[in-house]
Amino acid sequence: MTRTNAKNHRVYIDGYDLSGYARALPTIDWGYEVAAEAALSDGINNIVLGQGFINLDALNVFLENDAAGAFAKHSANSGEVNVSFAMGTTAAPAAGDPAFAWKFKQSMYKAEAGDGFVNANIGFGGPSSEGVLTYSKPWGNILHPLGAETGANSAVGIDDVGAASTAGGVFFYHATTSDGTFTLTAEEASTNTDGNFALITGATSAEIDASAAPKHGLVALGTTAAIKRYLRFQISLNGAGTATFFCGFIRG
Repeated sequence: MTRTNAKNHRVYIDGYDLSGYARALPTIDWGYEVAAEAALSDGINNIVLGQGFINLDALNVFLENDAAGAFAKHSANSGEVNVSFAMGTTAAPAAGDPAFAWKFKQSMYKAEAGDGFVNANIGFGGPSSEGVLTYSKPWGNILHPLGAETGANSAVGIDDVGAASTAGGVFFYHATTSDGTFTLTAEEASTNTDGNFALITGATSAEIDASAAPKHGLVALGTTAAIKRYLRFQISLNGAGTATFFCGFIRG
């Protein structure tokens, strides 16, 4: 068992790294609606799982005049936001560590005086109707912690659940900056060797350019897609020489 500490957590919203502003991760509420019922001959009530729910408490941050535009964006209650949390264990987040990712409707932005600081609360009303509706699990694993890459990935991948799966998944990413165009993808393999990895069909950012503004996305695969045991990120530097990004994958 490996325990974690809040200092090893990171927050990304719409491609912005808010880890230097956030005071702690908000409470994450995830589960399923349940209906309890019993037939005449049943000795006890039993339940059937209904639709899932995903709720976040408000994210509390220090209020600053951020030249990158993150606070101007959120103070405008800008609608849909892609939210990801990276949860490092004994250190800063690394490949294989837990990650949370979903698209929410931002419902509130409130500033208040704290004890020596002015704080802002970014509120989330719930999952966006324009987001991923075919899956109900927001928990996955990091494929690439936030950092820069200047070439293709030839490293081994992660073993997130110890087996292959057949229920699809969601690829998510936040690209904070680049010096040109590039493409992010998730790859799969049945054996954890460089030559065995290949693209997970559909798990791609398509070509993006984060030189002028951050880029971000959640890409849902078909819910019956087969995913092999080992996972890793891949990057194709099309017009870029370097790109800084975070990405991960949620198995269905």
